Amino acid sequence: MKAVLLAAGKGERLRPLTKSLPKVMIPINGKPILEYHVEMLAKAQIKDVFINLHHLPNQIKDYFKDGRKWHLRIHYSYEPEILGTAGAVKKLERELRPDPFLVIYGDNFLKIHYKDFIKYSEKKNGIGIIAVFRKKAVKESGIVSVGTSQKIDRFVEKPKPEEVFSHWANAGVYYFREKVFDFIEPKFSDFGLDVLPRILNQGEELYAYKLKERVWAIDNLRLLKALRKNQEDGDLIK
Repeated sequence: MKAVLLAAGKGERLRPLTKSLPKVMIPINGKPILEYHVEMLAKAQIKDVFINLHHLPNQIKDYFKDGRKWHLRIHYSYEPEILGTAGAVKKLERELRPDPFLVIYGDNFLKIHYKDFIKYSEKKNGIGIIAVFRKKAVKESGIVSVGTSQKIDRFVEKPKPEEVFSHWANAGVYYFREKVFDFIEPKFSDFGLDVLPRILNQGEELYAYKLKERVWAIDNLRLLKALRKNQEDGDLIK
């Protein structure tokens, strides 16, 4: 199985920190956030990892190189202009087809056992599976309504207060089958805003994989500070 690690974002709300550092290279306990993802993928014996690049790309390439250190192969996909979370995957369509693959938001901090996630996903039908977690404040997240057999009935990205119908939030980890490419236009495209609602609106099936652990999106300096404190105090990821 192959995996795509999304790492092109500028992290503008984390400035001045991200003026000279890619968001995914921000250290947590002395290790870049992106490295935690690489380690978890390597542990699951995933051998081919694609990383999309835009902001300060050489820092990421110089650190991870070809991936040999983690016993996997890393491939890079440079975007002169950011293509969005789904557009980045569409660019890699030829490399990813025809087998199922993972997509992971590289700037989220979480703990997930990918072998379990893949095993669960292989038992489900439909286009894909979304990892979700319980979250109190969801205005900056995508939220899902989960029905019988963990099937997703509804998805809304960054809901207004009156639109909140669930506290199951998108963890930024997907398992997709190749049919997902039929729903991604070859231009700037976002999974939360464009692709996932389109899939559901056309009657296709998506399923949820419920995480027990919390997921941290380090979207601003306040959240980053809180994450660092919790990792130091609670050892969120070993």
